[in-house]
Amino acid sequence: MGVLKMALERLIYIVETLIFIRAILSFIVIDTNNAITSFIFQVTEPVLSPFREILRRLKVDTGMIDFSPLLAILFLSFLSRIINIIF
Repeated sequence: MGVLKMALERLIYIVETLIFIRAILSFIVIDTNNAITSFIFQVTEPVLSPFREILRRLKVDTGMIDFSPLLAILFLSFLSRIINIIF
């Protein structure tokens, strides 16, 4: 169980870090054809898209700011705490 807990925590940490990097990249003019940038977008999009959909369905008008990375990181932090409680 300890190995599973550690693996899940590291996976969550990596995804949180990639989401944070993507949020920073969204403020910078970037070349999305770059291999690293493309990888970050491909890995984080499946995590972020459900939160964008939730905001859209709730009709939350955030203007030009995308709050889905914030919601995703909060959810992943909550998930990490649940994993710590379970294991």
